Amino acid sequence: MKKAFITIITLMPLLAIGQVNKFFRQGIRTTNLKEKIELFSKVITLEPKNFDAYFYRAIAKNDLGDYNGAIVDYSKIIVFEPDADTYYNRGNSKYSLEDFEGAKEDYENAFKLDPNFIDALYSLGCAKFDLGDYKGAITDFTNVLSKAPLPKVFNLRASAYRALKEYKKALKDYTYTVVITGSSNAYYSRGEFYLSVNYYQKANDDFSKAIKKNTNNSFAYFYRGVTNLLLGKYTKAIADFNRTLTFDPTDFDAMLGLALTYNKINDFNNAKLNLKNAENILSTNTNIESNLKLFENTYWFQNQNYVFSKEYEVLNKL
Repeated sequence: MKKAFITIITLMPLLAIGQVNKFFRQGIRTTNLKEKIELFSKVITLEPKNFDAYFYRAIAKNDLGDYNGAIVDYSKIIVFEPDADTYYNRGNSKYSLEDFEGAKEDYENAFKLDPNFIDALYSLGCAKFDLGDYKGAITDFTNVLSKAPLPKVFNLRASAYRALKEYKKALKDYTYTVVITGSSNAYYSRGEFYLSVNYYQKANDDFSKAIKKNTNNSFAYFYRGVTNLLLGKYTKAIADFNRTLTFDPTDFDAMLGLALTYNKINDFNNAKLNLKNAENILSTNTNIESNLKLFENTYWFQNQNYVFSKEYEVLNKL
């Protein structure tokens, strides 16, 4: 009996190791995220310091939207064996929770541990941008661009320059993206920039090019409608706003655009109709009565306030 007992004790670690390997392989292979979590949890139960299992379980939790659960798993690894990948991934989970300060710290640690980790540096720039540290974001994006001239990074650096009102530098980056990609989004982004600094015709030209590249670019139709209205091209503005509504029939900004444009051509019935439609949609999510405050979250109130407020007074009396 004693001999048999000793044999069982000897075999148990080998059996456990076999189970760990089996569950780990199954966890790697399956595409079912919940099953991944279950399998890696079994590995951890049998082998509590299997940090690879914690890492892969954290990724699965993150992909399921359990960001807090992922952070807990990544943190267990960092306590014992901190590495760049784990800091980076924990930063991503924190970023998803809009904990930009926490994400920034993790991306910084990831980059310190691996100075060649370009994705960590890029993400660090994004976190700084979201925290309003535009100068810091520009520094990081510039460092990324010195190693990998990616269009999306030029666009983000342009947005940071724009936030700092360094418009010439912003335009240079937007234009560089247009030159190297020629994409609908590149033209759209530059057009939106031109519109923000009141270069209406240049903005209009870029939105037209964006639409030519992608006829389903609904935002380009809306903003071209805005520029057409501001340029006094009312028939074209009406066509663009109506086209925008084919993508989203509840687009209150497009309805307001139509109301403003119809008012310009003295078509007061259509102006009032579109204003009322926009009011109905906006009032479903607020207790505010029909007044100017109802529109405070619209494009027109936030970006064309002078034009909108003046025209609204006229429209509201119709």
